[in-house]
Amino acid sequence: MGFPKSPILLLLHLVFTTAVLLPIATVHSEDPTSDLLSHLESLQSQSSSTNGGGGVIHLTDPLLKRILSLPTPRPFSFLIFFDAKQLHSKPELSLPALKSEFALVSKSYLSNNPSDFHSKLFFFDLEFQESQASFALFAVNSLPHIKLVPNAAVDVKKDSIQMDPSDFAGQAETMAAFVESRTKFPVGPIHRPPLISKKQLMFIIAIILIWTPFVVKRVIAGKTLLHNKSLWMSGAIFVYFFSVSGSMHNIIRKMPMFLTDRNDPGKLVFFYQGSGMQLGAEGFAVGFLYTVVGLVLAFVTHVLIYVKNRNAQRIMMVFVLFVSFWAVQKVVFLDNWKTGYGIHAYWPSSWK
Repeated sequence: MGFPKSPILLLLHLVFTTAVLLPIATVHSEDPTSDLLSHLESLQSQSSSTNGGGGVIHLTDPLLKRILSLPTPRPFSFLIFFDAKQLHSKPELSLPALKSEFALVSKSYLSNNPSDFHSKLFFFDLEFQESQASFALFAVNSLPHIKLVPNAAVDVKKDSIQMDPSDFAGQAETMAAFVESRTKFPVGPIHRPPLISKKQLMFIIAIILIWTPFVVKRVIAGKTLLHNKSLWMSGAIFVYFFSVSGSMHNIIRKMPMFLTDRNDPGKLVFFYQGSGMQLGAEGFAVGFLYTVVGLVLAFVTHVLIYVKNRNAQRIMMVFVLFVSFWAVQKVVFLDNWKTGYGIHAYWPSSWK
């Protein structure tokens, strides 16, 4: 197609072309919010397809700067898991485990909600060595650390919401509860991978079927460890300690044995004040005290009754009562300290 030879027609042609194409070009090039959303959704999709990604986007300083440059309120809120690879070797921080639980929350949120919810809440992880400027922007100086940045946040240091240690000590479930309470977006049930794969389960069943005849033969002959009295006594003590120490709670929730003091990183916290969280060391301490009481009572009812010397019996009974009183007193003191609720002894009114 040729151009008009007349200058007037050529001018009109240029004006018409500009008037038609300029709005289209403006729509495609001057909408940073739409471009950024498309980019984040693409990164989210790539992370979801990666094993262990769970839809968590790796955040960098340029990407964060681009997000914060959007006018508020932004069309989405986002959570950031602050990470440091050089601290993954410290078991007291449990950063790899917490990061995995964080990815489970993200994966469950994406799988439990329709696609239009995916762009309303994003999950990010931020690495210290790569993004020290972002760490300084959020004023993060201790780990583990998780923050929610609402869509209306202007100053991320002041307006972001920090997740309390009790909110992620219970792993993915408590993280999801925090997200739902703060964002009003439903996360839904947490989808954990099965502990045993189908191949492993089939292998275990095959081993059981092979060994069953040999085990039955030894059971009938009474030549197994299950016929050992000492083994049963040790097992009973272990089950008792396992029950009263809250070990099952620690295993299910993957509770750490201790935490690092935020005010003093070189100090370890074994007892956490607050009823919403229980460390593994607390449960073991209380379980030990309860087990001591149970063992001394078992000693009284199964051993001390056969002692012929009355004076020896009385001395041992006084010792047992003293140990039991001391152990129960420590448990009550710890409960009062953690919960703030006092337990007082009951005295008859005639004694007052």
